[in-house]
Amino acid sequence: MLIKEKKDIRKQRKREKILDAAAELFSHKSYHEVMMEDVAKLTSVAKGTVYNYFESKEELYFSIMRIRMENLISSLKTKIETEDNSIDSLRSFVTHLYMFMMKYQNFFMIYQKDSLSNNNPICEQLVLLDDQLNKIIRDIIKSGKSAGLFRNVDEEFAISLILGSIYGAVQKDIENKIGDDEKRTEREKVFEFIVHGLYAGFKNIPSLPLKGKTIVITRTVEQSKESASALNKLGADVIVIPTLEIVPPSSWREFDTVISHPDKIDFIVFTSAHAVKMFAGRCNELNLKLNFNRIKIVAVGNKTSAVCERFNIPVHIIPKKFSSEGVFEELSKFNLKNKVVFIPRSAIGREELPGGLKDLGAIIKPVPVYNVSLPTKETIKQNIQMLVGAKPDLFIFTSPSTFENFIQIMKISDPSKYFNGYDVAAIGPTTQTEIEKHKVKVSIMPDEFTIDGLIKKIVQFYSSNENNR
Repeated sequence: MLIKEKKDIRKQRKREKILDAAAELFSHKSYHEVMMEDVAKLTSVAKGTVYNYFESKEELYFSIMRIRMENLISSLKTKIETEDNSIDSLRSFVTHLYMFMMKYQNFFMIYQKDSLSNNNPICEQLVLLDDQLNKIIRDIIKSGKSAGLFRNVDEEFAISLILGSIYGAVQKDIENKIGDDEKRTEREKVFEFIVHGLYAGFKNIPSLPLKGKTIVITRTVEQSKESASALNKLGADVIVIPTLEIVPPSSWREFDTVISHPDKIDFIVFTSAHAVKMFAGRCNELNLKLNFNRIKIVAVGNKTSAVCERFNIPVHIIPKKFSSEGVFEELSKFNLKNKVVFIPRSAIGREELPGGLKDLGAIIKPVPVYNVSLPTKETIKQNIQMLVGAKPDLFIFTSPSTFENFIQIMKISDPSKYFNGYDVAAIGPTTQTEIEKHKVKVSIMPDEFTIDGLIKKIVQFYSSNENNR
């Protein structure tokens, strides 16, 4: 490596060290309280060295905020990409930008006052970032208009309306020194004001029974996206903490052995959509075309059944109860003596279902077609940061694994203490039992053990609480 390159790397590292130290100071002190001498002392360099990199405190401060705004824009783009419609995207934009400016109030005051009018490179970079914010909201408006969700408004006027509403609310709320609970209420008011102005059917906007509620969902990324959208439409602010990552089993040997003799299978029981997808995927890899004329297919839940149909797997039985008990009730109508029941499932599947069917005389083949692992720290880093800075009303757990993994991810040593004061929802009795083993109270459990049934129960729970006040 050339000497000049080495010097450049050392200079860059020192610059980053100064920025990190200054960011730490600005996190605990106001803009006016932080002196360049403080930054030099914390970085263990001479004051003159700091000035070699940054001509003024303002330049140093705005360099930090430029990085933070870049992170905001990056997280906004990522979040909006996962939303199902323009209204959800608009909610994410309003929420994130409002909370960002409320968190960095000194920056907001200077940013609004005169920072973008100064003729210096840092301010030029902030102008570019401001343009990116405008582009994000412009794209949301265009998408909403194309989908018929938003009225045919002038885009530049709409951008001014949206940013003006957010910044006006931030200005007012800083002056009033509002608390965290009030911030949540205020950002909802801003969103409602904006969406009423844009929404094509604004005269008929339905009531939002979960308005003002912050709900934490703990599922896979794919499952959480659908659930979050449903809750968003009911007015909830959703924080997704992926606790599961679906991966192939450590070996397909057991599966391949069973599926290579389909004539010996009498029933196949699918207990989840994941099981269907992995089953179908492996059969495709083996180039295996099954004849389902003699095999009866059991799908637990309407969504599992829908996935079966997508893969051209005919469903013969959907238990009325979406649980092991429901499967027992349906299959007990058949003579299961010496009948082979194939259960493609998770590698950590519980023994309640196989054991119950075995008692009915069946030959059980429970075979792992997928495993459940923890997501990588890097994958969920931003999600955890959102949770740490929030005040949730409700935690949703859809399996024992989501609860166990959440405890592990968040490094919770005392679950009863951590969840004290929060509502907890479990999708079914098995999940409820696991949660209550840790002395955590489950407030909500549906009659129908599906995510749709759970959402209905959540709405009933909070509507009932509101009516009893």
